Amino acid sequence: MQEPLYQPFQRMRFESSVCFLSGDKLNSTEETLNVFAPWLISKYKLDERPFKLLDESMVSYADIKIPCSVKTAEAFEKLESTIENAFLKGYKAVSALDEQQLFLWVAKTVYGIIFKELQIAARQQQASGEQFHMSQGLIHKFSMLHSMLQAVIKPVKLDGFKPWSIWICEVDNAEEEFSYRDEINTLTFSLRMQDFGIILCLQDNGANKKYHEELWEKIGGVKLHPIQFEELCARVFYSAYLFNRLPEYHIMPVEDELHIEAMPLRGMQAKPVFDLWNNKTYGQVLENFWKRWNFLLLEIIKNPERPVSYLFNENEELIKAEEINLSK
Repeated sequence: MQEPLYQPFQRMRFESSVCFLSGDKLNSTEETLNVFAPWLISKYKLDERPFKLLDESMVSYADIKIPCSVKTAEAFEKLESTIENAFLKGYKAVSALDEQQLFLWVAKTVYGIIFKELQIAARQQQASGEQFHMSQGLIHKFSMLHSMLQAVIKPVKLDGFKPWSIWICEVDNAEEEFSYRDEINTLTFSLRMQDFGIILCLQDNGANKKYHEELWEKIGGVKLHPIQFEELCARVFYSAYLFNRLPEYHIMPVEDELHIEAMPLRGMQAKPVFDLWNNKTYGQVLENFWKRWNFLLLEIIKNPERPVSYLFNENEELIKAEEINLSK
């Protein structure tokens, strides 16, 4: 019989004395795992790059570490080696990766940041004499992500579904480019480096990929300019915000394995799975993703019916990356 999954959200305890994933007691505070892998830190000098946490404090990417047992760290080393090998080879190798391995690697990164944020929030609330509180929706999301991530160390199987939406694009990046984003409320992630970009919604059961199906049919397999990839990111991050379902799952022991089964997204609700798209709100998201090109919201939504796009022209035809000439 498979032992049950470790559930830290039941008691809302995120101590540095136990492994973040297995719950095993640690022998030392030195037993940690880098959320951003040492090979990434070295290649892009991430020990010199600032990372802003939700409490507005600044750390470096290299400073973000989480408590992790030696056994769990060894399991992650195997996964990390596979990811490193593909990422350093580039787009074709990344595209050939097993989707679940990529999901687990991204889940480790995003959950690692969530864990660090929760530790800080818990300390702040305890220091002010308050009890640590978080919305039930976020507890549900984070708890399920943690359960799925335990597939790195336990026989956890997904029964006939993928909890993710993944986009992998070839991108004409500068050699030193490293652009990372996450939105922990919607569990959305993007990364741009080497000659590729990745966007991943960690817990939508493929809904966002379906939502952007027509768009992806036009751009999938086409090399993008960085501003085009960032536009795609803005569209996905915004649709993830519009996604109005909280996916439900059943965890069932079957012999020596733990099986996770997804419940239908529609459930008993008649309303659409996504709220209505609003171009002004989307423009605000796009402005954020286009900061390096100094676009302002007023420029982006000069025509409220058609925000500025570098992906498609007025005839909804794909703009070729080599045709883009940015004076900004």
